[in-house]
Amino acid sequence: MNCKQFHHHLLDVAAGHFVSAEVDQHLFACSSCSAQLRQLRQTMDLLDEWKAPDDTSPYFYTRLRARVREEAASPRSWMEWFRKPALGLTLAGLMVASIALFRGGHDLSRATSGNNVVRTAAGPGSAVGDLQYLDKNHDLLADFDMLDELDGQSR
Repeated sequence: MNCKQFHHHLLDVAAGHFVSAEVDQHLFACSSCSAQLRQLRQTMDLLDEWKAPDDTSPYFYTRLRARVREEAASPRSWMEWFRKPALGLTLAGLMVASIALFRGGHDLSRATSGNNVVRTAAGPGSAVGDLQYLDKNHDLLADFDMLDELDGQSR
């Protein structure tokens, strides 16, 4: 028997209950386990000597029982909060709203009203801004090819 197995029988040995011969042999051979048993017996002796004070409040036991009933009525685990209808409906609503926001494809740069799409101006230097500039000034930029031809003739 090892010390870990002996620890399972430690309270039985300290209380004086019958244990197997193997437990007794380990207790005799292991000084660490016998020291733990000695400390546990000393602690149990001190607890046996302790006496509750006589000057307790007359309503102490009434308040204690009320507190125990209150603790027994309170939720035992965090999962019991999900069984409350108001909390369940609130969580379901939050879940639906979050799914709608993330999967709904809302684009904040465009606002739609009916079939009309309102475009927002993109800043210069961005890809969208450059494409919009080229689209607006297509006729002017197309004439620059003519300037290249003239530049080649003057040389």
